[in-house]
Amino acid sequence: MKVILLQDVQGTGKKGEVKEVKDGFARNCLIKQKLAVEATNANMNILEGQQAHAQHKIDTDIANAKKIAEVIEGKTFTTAMKAGANGKLFGSVTGKDISKMIKDAHGLDVDKKKIVLKNEIKTFGVFEAEARLYNGVSAKFNVQVTELR
Repeated sequence: MKVILLQDVQGTGKKGEVKEVKDGFARNCLIKQKLAVEATNANMNILEGQQAHAQHKIDTDIANAKKIAEVIEGKTFTTAMKAGANGKLFGSVTGKDISKMIKDAHGLDVDKKKIVLKNEIKTFGVFEAEARLYNGVSAKFNVQVTELR
């Protein structure tokens, strides 16, 4: 019997796959526990619609990530911070701060978790940062820290 798996089933397949399994296993285990449905024409059409929707969402996310990457690639974002007598900052510049700088400068939302710093920013100067926006889509930019007067 052909079934469409609704969840990952160890030893059988992954969610969304169409598999040929023995009738008893399908009826008594997979369908009864709502791990799969029978692969009828109606169910196959529903599956194709779900896969098309998922692919469209991925395509949209990649396009948005590329737009953001084009805007921030190579740019320098500047912030002013207070520091002690030795030039060391009170605190540090984090991904959250950089995300806010990008939002203020260009109105783009970049998740703070997607911003990667090579090392912590605890002094004045220019530092490299990278925004890993999507799998295979990233943008490198600079963060300049100046003294608050």
